[in-house]
Amino acid sequence: MEHLRTQGISLPRLGLGTFRMQGDICRAAVESALGLGYRHIDTEEMYGNEDAVGAAIATSGIPRKELHITTKVWHENLAPDAIRRAFDASLNRLRLDHVDLYLVHWPSRNMNLPAIFETLLKLKQEGRTRAIGVANFNLALLKTAVEQIKAPIACNQVEYHVMLDQTKVAKYLAAKSIPLVAYAPLAQGRAASDETLISIGRKHGASAAQVALKWLLDQDSVAAIPKTSRAESQRANLDALKLKLDDEDRKAIAALPKDKRFVNPGFAPGWD
Repeated sequence: MEHLRTQGISLPRLGLGTFRMQGDICRAAVESALGLGYRHIDTEEMYGNEDAVGAAIATSGIPRKELHITTKVWHENLAPDAIRRAFDASLNRLRLDHVDLYLVHWPSRNMNLPAIFETLLKLKQEGRTRAIGVANFNLALLKTAVEQIKAPIACNQVEYHVMLDQTKVAKYLAAKSIPLVAYAPLAQGRAASDETLISIGRKHGASAAQVALKWLLDQDSVAAIPKTSRAESQRANLDALKLKLDDEDRKAIAALPKDKRFVNPGFAPGWD
């Protein structure tokens, strides 16, 4: 598994997303992924599954230093005291003494970014999170965080897949040596039925989903966290790493419409 180096941590480029997985299903999914060789698990306080993720980690027998665990703070908890309370609760549910990456999950309209990053940096200095970062930050918010506040963010986690153009954000992050972590990398399952991707996959003896995932992972400084509870799909996503796309494939994917955003709640920022 290739890793991305960022802010003192080593981020496996392929991880397991756990959004909308809960209880025994989530625990079994994380156990399965860890058994297959995944070492990057992504969760969030609002997913309601940190306890299940923590239980799977606890029984895995895998040394803590070999794992990368990301969790996040919800946009309603961005006051400094609320961040601390949320973080303490997350660590408790995860049964861990630290996480590897703690993210602001969504920006909020009335947030005090300097105060947020001051709080996150204290958590980092205390050794309770190894790195800090953001998710769903648009270009303007990224520039504020990186250039004005000079926050040492380790990534920006955003929706990114073959059906959504993220060129502006990706270029900015690359210029600042900040990885982009792609969530919904398979367009919430829609990539699997795209005729162009099916055709490319047929040429390589692969699935359309594997093509879509490898297209992302072939890009510099991009990691991906596809969500799946099925061991077969987890294995298929790992196998996508072996796929070799050629220039003709990339040209065909570049020609696909890239205007479909599937995660756009009412509290989302204005997208670039």
